[in-house]
Amino acid sequence: MRHKIKFSVIIFLLICFNISAKNTFAPLQIKNIIIRTISPKKIKVKKDITVENYFQFLDSIVIKYDSLTTYKLTEHLLVRANPWIINTLKNTDYYLMKEKDSFVYNQKKMIVLKKGDQLILPDSKLAKKIYTSFENTKIDINIPEFKLRIFENSEELFSFSVRVGRNQKKYLKMAGRVLDLRTKTGEGTIVRHERFPDFYNPANGHQYYLTNRDDKKVTKLPQIPFIETEINGLRYGQLIHPTTNPKTLGKAYSNGCIGTNETDIWILYYYAPINTKIIIRYDLIIKDSVNGGNIILKDIYGYSKK
Repeated sequence: MRHKIKFSVIIFLLICFNISAKNTFAPLQIKNIIIRTISPKKIKVKKDITVENYFQFLDSIVIKYDSLTTYKLTEHLLVRANPWIINTLKNTDYYLMKEKDSFVYNQKKMIVLKKGDQLILPDSKLAKKIYTSFENTKIDINIPEFKLRIFENSEELFSFSVRVGRNQKKYLKMAGRVLDLRTKTGEGTIVRHERFPDFYNPANGHQYYLTNRDDKKVTKLPQIPFIETEINGLRYGQLIHPTTNPKTLGKAYSNGCIGTNETDIWILYYYAPINTKIIIRYDLIIKDSVNGGNIILKDIYGYSKK
């Protein structure tokens, strides 16, 4: 269910511009899980579900079935028990559709769950396994490497190319002051998701609804979640969110946020529920996983000169 007070782009911009915000979300409370080896219940989709109705549909399932489980049923748990849903969402990526010779003007109208599809309601054994996975997951971002990784314990599950904040100070009207746009480093957690983001131009405060793609096409903005971080006990204002211009990945290009492509953010969203650990670092020397030895990265923020 959408919050009455949306975490709109006004908040999105405050987050991107390093302005602290009060955390109004309590940590997830999980029921004690009693292991029962019963056949998972299958939930049939009764009509086509589009991207714009997707979250409401999942919310309705969670509300209906949570009282029937011995564990706390959540959207993230449900989807991780049905990983094919993540693959379906990944395929709504504008550029993946373009590779299939399909131009998509409004991704919100794309069907992600078809009538007749079946979702498995996990038994308590699977639920406990997924919750254990959540507890052992960590997000690692190395700024000068332009890389985001998802780890479970010490195992690397995914590695994504990202964009980071520019090495620049700039006056932003929505913040009302000059801000340092460099992405901040530190350790913390994922504290909030925004599933229905709005978009504003931080320089002039104007809201916008369309985006200019890398291929020079104009489309409506997608409905893809933004992820809010809390670093060093503070909300510096750094979101992890998709960009509609993947040519900017691997660059210092943003207003402080960490940008991914549309495909990767769906994976990250479902592997990073509230309270997932995150570390944002600035390591210039990294291991060469192919040839061995070390690689020295470019000091994009000039920290080594200080």
